[in-house]
Amino acid sequence: MKIALGADHGGFALKQQLVDHLRVSGHEIADVGTNSSDAVDYPVYAKEVARRVATGECERGVMIDGAGIGSAMAANKVKGVRAALAYDISSAVNSREHNDANVLTLGAGLIGPVLARQIVEAWLGAECTEDRHKRRVAMIEEDAVSPKKSDDYGYGSPSTATPSEPTSTSSTPPEDDVERVLRRVEQLLGTTLAEAGGVLGSHPRGPSVSSSPDTARRFLDLGAGRLSSGLSPGTIPKDVARFIDHTLLRPNATAEEVKTLCAEAREFGFAAVCVNPVWAKLVADELKGSGVLTCSVVGFPLGATYPETKAQEARRAIREGAREIDMVINVGALKGGDDDLVLRDIRAVVEACRDGGARCKVILETALLTDEETRRACRLAKRARAHFVKTSTGFASGGATAHDVAIMAEEVAGTGMEVKASGGIRSYADAKRMIEAGATRIGASAGIAIVEEAREVTVSD
Repeated sequence: MKIALGADHGGFALKQQLVDHLRVSGHEIADVGTNSSDAVDYPVYAKEVARRVATGECERGVMIDGAGIGSAMAANKVKGVRAALAYDISSAVNSREHNDANVLTLGAGLIGPVLARQIVEAWLGAECTEDRHKRRVAMIEEDAVSPKKSDDYGYGSPSTATPSEPTSTSSTPPEDDVERVLRRVEQLLGTTLAEAGGVLGSHPRGPSVSSSPDTARRFLDLGAGRLSSGLSPGTIPKDVARFIDHTLLRPNATAEEVKTLCAEAREFGFAAVCVNPVWAKLVADELKGSGVLTCSVVGFPLGATYPETKAQEARRAIREGAREIDMVINVGALKGGDDDLVLRDIRAVVEACRDGGARCKVILETALLTDEETRRACRLAKRARAHFVKTSTGFASGGATAHDVAIMAEEVAGTGMEVKASGGIRSYADAKRMIEAGATRIGASAGIAIVEEAREVTVSD
C-alpha cells in the first residue's frame, strides 16, 4: 500500500530505518520529512502525514517523534484521521481492529527499531471488520473538523523545511548526540543530572552515560524505557518487567506461595502471573485492579491430550478470571506430520479464548523440534488465529534459545502475533538476548532476579 511516513528530529533516524524496511516489503512510501536531525516542530510533519491520509493520497500514515503523544494529538485535528499511539504490538493491532486507526504514531525514545518494525507490520496487517467496532468508529467522526492544506495550520509546509532552515522557532542550536542521550536520561529518571549527582563524571559502579554514549544508544535501540546508572536503586526498570510473565508451575506450589507471587507481580509491574489452572481464581482475585493479567496453562506440560479436553480446561480457567491461556500443542502429532490434528488442537483452545475474551499462547516445545518443525508449528498457529507462539514449557530437555525465537519471530512477522520466550531464562542477559531476537514477552520463574539484576546494570557493557 502507499504509506505517508514522517518524523521530527527525534524520530528521524527511526524513520529512515522504517522507510528502507517498508520499501523492501513492497510498500510505496511518501516521505514527508524531516530530512535531518536538525530541530523542527513535530506538528508540521504530523499534520502533513494526516493530510495525505485524509485526502486519499496515501492509504495509511506513520509519524514518529520522541514519545508519539504530541503527533497523535496533532494528526487527530484532521477530519477523517484516526491517529493512535502504539508502543507494543497488541496496542497497534487493537487500534486497527477496534478503532480503524489510519495513522500510527511511534515514540523513538520509547521503542527500538526491531520492535518498531514489528509494530508497524502488525498494524498494517490488521483490519477493522466487526460491525460493532465500525459503528463506534463512525461515532468518532461525527464532530471532526475538515482537513486543510498543511500551510493553513500556521506552522508552515514541511516541504519547505531544509537542514539549513529548520522550522523550529527556538534560537538554541540542536543538541549533539551525547547531550540528547543525557537529556533523555533526565526525563526517564524524573530528575536533572545535577540533582542526580555525579552522573556527568565517573561513577563508582562503572562508566556513566556521558562516558559511554554509544552503549547508552544501544540500550535505547534495544527498546529500553529506562536507563539506570544506579542513581535510583529502588526503581525497577519497566522496560524489563513489562516483558515478563511471573511464573510458578511447580506441582507442589502452595496457596501462600501463589499469593506471594501475585504480590511480587504487583510490586514490580510484571505483564502477567502464570500458574496452573487450579490457581486461576486465586490469582485473579489477588491481582484485581493491578493491571497485571492472570495467565493459566492448559494441557500442561505434555500436550498429549484431546483437543476438546484442552478447550474445556481453557474455558474453566477463563470463567475463573484467566485472561491469557498458554496451551501446549500435541508435539507427537506435529513430529508425525499430522498437521490437521495439530491445527484442530490449537483451534479448539483459540476459539475458547476468543469466546471468553482471552488471548491464546501456543507452546511449541522448540527443544524437541527441528527448525522446519518450528516453522510449521508457527504457520499452524497463524492459521488457527492464535495471539502468541511460545517456545517452551520449561519441563523438556531444553528451554528457549535466541535461535528459536528468531525463527518464530520471522514466521509470524506482519500477522499481529507475538513471540514469548520461556524456559531456562535466569538472568538479565538471557532476557536481553530473547528480546533482541524478537521476543515480546518473557516467561520466567526467576523474574525477580532478572529485574533486580537489570536494576543494577549501568549503561556499561
